[in-house]
Amino acid sequence: MDHKQQVGVQSHVEMGSVADSSMLDLDDECLDSPGTEAGKTQIPISGQQLPFSDGFPVGGNKMIRNGFYGSIKTVVFSNKLNLLMPFGPLAILVHKLTASNGWVFFLSLLGITPLAERLGYATEQLAFFTGPTVGGLLNATFGNATEMIISIYALKSGMTRVVQLSLLGSILSNMLLVLGCAFFCGGLVHNRKEQVFNKATAVVNSGLLLMAVMGLLFPAVLHYTHTERQVGKSELALSRFSSCIMLVAYAAYLFFQLRSQNDLYSPIDEEGSHHGEGSDNDEDEAPEISKWESVIWLTILTAWISILSDYLVDTIQGASEAWDLSIAFISVILLPIIGNAAEHASAIMFAMKDKLDISLGVAIGSSTQISMFGIPFCVVIGWMMGREMDLNFQLFETATLFITVIVVAFFLQEGTSNYFKGLMLILCYLIVAASFFAHEDPTTTDQSKQPKT
Repeated sequence: MDHKQQVGVQSHVEMGSVADSSMLDLDDECLDSPGTEAGKTQIPISGQQLPFSDGFPVGGNKMIRNGFYGSIKTVVFSNKLNLLMPFGPLAILVHKLTASNGWVFFLSLLGITPLAERLGYATEQLAFFTGPTVGGLLNATFGNATEMIISIYALKSGMTRVVQLSLLGSILSNMLLVLGCAFFCGGLVHNRKEQVFNKATAVVNSGLLLMAVMGLLFPAVLHYTHTERQVGKSELALSRFSSCIMLVAYAAYLFFQLRSQNDLYSPIDEEGSHHGEGSDNDEDEAPEISKWESVIWLTILTAWISILSDYLVDTIQGASEAWDLSIAFISVILLPIIGNAAEHASAIMFAMKDKLDISLGVAIGSSTQISMFGIPFCVVIGWMMGREMDLNFQLFETATLFITVIVVAFFLQEGTSNYFKGLMLILCYLIVAASFFAHEDPTTTDQSKQPKT
């Protein structure tokens, strides 16, 4: 229904009389298409009423069944990338029948790719019911779910170095590749104007990323300068203390973002003025699945990603030997590209719609969440598991992260973007990828090659 009809319906609901209620039912029957009774469900969002289809009405199993089948059709059969979904069960089958770790790893990667993208889609649908601020946080959280699941399985298997490298690669991929593609595609679509975004958000996230670099830098410096007071213990103790501090800082950031400065993080228009979620009246803003359907799909997709992540972690060493690629390159480059499929899709889509604030929240917000929450969380979880997971990411990796944060901070300081900035970020990521292709991590080399010698 259009805006005038929507306001009229809402006024009838507020009056609450019997006559107005009957008029409301009449209007709904006239406006809805024939045979779609579920379309009469109205979901209140921030004082507005959004039309909604495929919901879960109270009456009748028939409507629930239609909503269920419609949800499957929307989530599973609406995206061509979902053609890769059968590779997940195929990876499990190959693992059971053969000992080809390279093929199992490759098929698991292909199987996780559409799941990560659909996880992002379900999160976007859920974000319709939470508002832009909480929606951006949900996008960043579930966008990182794939990396966090892989990290926990690797940590459980004692592969702490894979955890470090995969989380580092996710930060680099989000900051350079995802943000670069968003800037580039958005700049090509809107090439006649310069896109703008909220500078305050970028400044706060850049500060948090620099704080994360500080947390990773000092344990590495302590290790390479050989200045530990207690050799083998001070580095780990400093990492655990710094991780707790970083978790406190991230909790304070969430409070600052969601409570104290909620209006500061609302999207801005070209003139730089803030506007809320109700100002954008695009027709494509209606959700396609209900809130509870989104929650159910998030649960299903997360569980299936967890299963495939177990196979992925178990075969990463065999894939490294079969493909003659270092574990560092696989962990920093290949795994994050798959895990960040959701961020890629949503960030580019929002940038092409000239909603750079949401793209920035997905890409930079995701990097901030991994650096300030994901990495310290894995250190604390490893502490509980008895694994010596620390913040010493080695000199090469820490220097790469430090330079990347500085470069991205310079690109974000103006509060504007264009396709040239996006192209520069993409090219920077290619340099990083080439560097890790040429780099042999000494820790993983010792672990994998020492038994053979």
